[in-house]
Amino acid sequence: MKMTNKKKNNLSNGGSRRSFVQKTALATSALLTMPLGVDAMANVYGAKKLKLALVGCGGRGSGAAVQALTADENVELVAMADAFGDRIERSLKGIQDHFDGQKKINIPEKHRFIGLDAYKKAIDMADVVILTTPPGFRPYHFEYAINNDKHVFMEKPVATDPVGIRKVLEMAKVAKAKKLNVVVGLQRHYQSKYIDLKQKIDAGAIGKIRSGQVYWNDAGVWVKKRQPGQSELEYQMRNWYYFNWLCGDHILEQHIHNIDVANWFVGEYPESAQGMGGRQVRNGIDHGEIFDHHFVEFTYASGAVISSQCRHIPGTMSRVDEVFQGTKGNIETSKGQITDLEGILQYKYSKNEANYDTASNINQDPNPYQVEHDKLFASIRSGGVISDAENGAKSTMTSIMGRMATYSGQMIEWDKAINSGIDIHPKVYDFNAAPPVLPNADGFYPIAVPGVTKYL
Repeated sequence: MKMTNKKKNNLSNGGSRRSFVQKTALATSALLTMPLGVDAMANVYGAKKLKLALVGCGGRGSGAAVQALTADENVELVAMADAFGDRIERSLKGIQDHFDGQKKINIPEKHRFIGLDAYKKAIDMADVVILTTPPGFRPYHFEYAINNDKHVFMEKPVATDPVGIRKVLEMAKVAKAKKLNVVVGLQRHYQSKYIDLKQKIDAGAIGKIRSGQVYWNDAGVWVKKRQPGQSELEYQMRNWYYFNWLCGDHILEQHIHNIDVANWFVGEYPESAQGMGGRQVRNGIDHGEIFDHHFVEFTYASGAVISSQCRHIPGTMSRVDEVFQGTKGNIETSKGQITDLEGILQYKYSKNEANYDTASNINQDPNPYQVEHDKLFASIRSGGVISDAENGAKSTMTSIMGRMATYSGQMIEWDKAINSGIDIHPKVYDFNAAPPVLPNADGFYPIAVPGVTKYL
């Protein structure tokens, strides 16, 4: 895929499904640590100052940069890249204000890289890179970082189509071979309560999971209106949440967290998905092509069936949660509790006793968004390896399957979907080039129609 930037100042193999036992890729903290051999000593940094680059300077990127700079005393932000210059400046000011004069930021103007190829220049300067652009770009940015021997923190999801998933899976293997650390922002794998409950599942507390319900239901997110003088590509990139090549729909961008927990707790990735969805309320001219509600059943080789629902509709019930039913009992993650088949409480997460304020009844467990960066930098320093990319890719693929199922109304099978060759991205990235989806004369974009839209 060719990327060009003619408007520089106008800135932003993993083929088949396979199940994993509970102590492999879906293990408690998604961490794989091992000592490095002589061939990998180049990746052991000891007390060396680590150079950090931020690629994608929105709110999540700025937060991740702050967390990375907090995680290690001897790390310095040396480069920033985004398609849009105003985003870099806003992000840089926020990071600088947070650290209030601490010497952790060294970003002269020449190291603020603007444009669609800007990520390469920033990555080239760093030891560790943060990838937080809209997820459609993630496979190509990840590929470049790994090919250039960089440790990576990248946000979820890690792709928006099966072709991107296969690229990430391929590069995950390369990263492992090079003993590079890769952390993916599925932070529940770094959250004390979830780790504790996963350990209880592995110990047989609820028996074998047979069913579950996972939720991300809320009122929705921001909208960026079209501005005068914007090209179609720039408009879509500014309003990226509403275009599948950039975002993948909210079943992917947000609901992946809950779907990932289902995969992790069940200990497998699903064989198939079927479901329904649509645009009931969020269907205006600024809402691109995505649905505002999805309901999916994921079926696993073990026989488990997980019901998945996500919704962006104001005035409706809000719930972000995961619930699972096993042969011996049930788990509700929001409450951190296990009950038997009669509903009698058997276990409740006690929070971290060392970090729990009993007087105020406040859980002071470590912030998992910070922990994932703490673990990343500690692993780099010690010569360990964290390998989150494979699970990140396969949980992303699970969410993509859900989207394919709701858009088409058909049963979607893992093997056929991941090997489909579906690529929803532009052939050329250029501000003056046409994106893969265009509005009609009235400004509305084509919408998937179940029973008509086909994928496989």
